[in-house]
Formats: sequence, C-alpha cells, structure tokens
Amino acid sequence: MQRKVIITADGSKTIHLVEWNEHYHSIHGAIQEANHVFIKHGLLFFVEENDLISHTPGVLRDLGKKKYYDVSNNQISILEIGFGTGLNAFMTLLEAQKINLGIEYTGVEAFPITSEELAAMNYPDQLDTNKTMEFERIHQVPWDEKQTITSLFSLTKQKKFFKDIEDIEKFNLIYFDAFGARVQPELWTEAIFEKMYTSLRPNGVLVTYSAKGSVRRAMSAVGFEVEKLPGPPGKREMLRARKGF
Repeated sequence: MQRKVIITADGSKTIHLVEWNEHYHSIHGAIQEANHVFIKHGLLFFVEENDLISHTPGVLRDLGKKKYYDVSNNQISILEIGFGTGLNAFMTLLEAQKINLGIEYTGVEAFPITSEELAAMNYPDQLDTNKTMEFERIHQVPWDEKQTITSLFSLTKQKKFFKDIEDIEKFNLIYFDAFGARVQPELWTEAIFEKMYTSLRPNGVLVTYSAKGSVRRAMSAVGFEVEKLPGPPGKREMLRARKGF
C-alpha cells in the first residue's frame, strides 16, 4: 500500500495511506488531535478524577471479596491501540514530566512505521521540546521488552494484532487510536471492545477520536458507560468510555 508523509493543518506531520484515503492522524492537526483526545480528555481527565496531581497514594477500593488499588505510588498504566508514529506516546512522556506522574505505557502495533517515515516526523520541533533523543528512543527500543525511556516513563511495544490482546485488569487508561471503522470495521466491534473492557482495571477509562453510533453501541453492549465529548479541530464529537467498580 502506498504511503505518503504529509503536513497537517497545525504543521505536524502524519502518514497518508493512499489506497484507503486514511491517515494516521487528523489532517486538521496531528498534534492538536492527540492533545485534545488523548491528553486532555484521557490522561489529564484520569489524573484529575483520581487526584494524582496532589501525589496522594492510590485509593484502596473494596470490590466484594478482594481489595484493589486503582492507582498506586502515583503511577498509572496506559495501553495504546495503534502505536503508529509514536506521537501519543511521546506527548504522554512529555506530560508525565510536567506533572511528575509515573507511567507504564504499552503500545500495540501490527505494522510499525519505517525508519524513513520516522525520520520525516517533526514532532519534537513542533512541540518545541529538546526531547528529540527520547522520541527516537521510543522507536529504537526492542519490541516485546519493557524499556525505561525516562525516570517517569517506561514503554513496552507489542508487535501483534489487537484481537490477540489477552490482558486482564492491567491498565488504567486506553488510547483507542485504530484506523477508522470505514476502512477497518473489524477493529471497532463488540469483540474488540470486550477485550478492552477486560484489560481495564476497575474505574478505568478509554478514549477515542471516533463518535460513530455503531462504536458507541458496541462499547455500551460490553458494559462501558459512554459519553460524547466535543471533538478535536475538524471533528464535531469524540467518545470517552468508563468501566465501573
């Protein structure tokens, strides 16, 4: 499939899959979309809801016969569905440094980008940060091995299909950033969201750029509480889903 690196409306780059007419990020602004959907309405929402900015320890919940810490030691676990260019991971790393939050990050990707495509990405420059080495390291570390990128950010990249995820109550937060349902409807089914629900810890959150009715219904069918939120530039709405206790 032909792939082209293009510049989006906010100056940040993304990859265009020509035959599908699909993009890794919004053409209205790759960084703007990542910040709005995954950082603002995902990471920072979860941090505020769980009072993590104040550096308090995790809250001990009584879930029937077992006790459960939803967060501990001011650290959370994030799963990204569609690691792609590494933009969401990189912006999360930067945010972790700002708010002094430890993050264990897992990115799932079946088809990693090429070294040439990586070299063309301009995210450190567009984000006005000197963390270029960290961005490169995100892509250079081996697959399927937990790696420390900074003192607050560890990364495990998993090269596999989303249908092969089998985690149980491992993550606090999921960034669901798969290609759209128009081109890959099999990634937006009840079967996939059942895996997402199972992999989330109680009180976990999933965010996605999609707001399709079929996606919302699939999430609700597996037990998520789903809400519509204002979307990023160029998109009217997005979805955030929560798993209860």
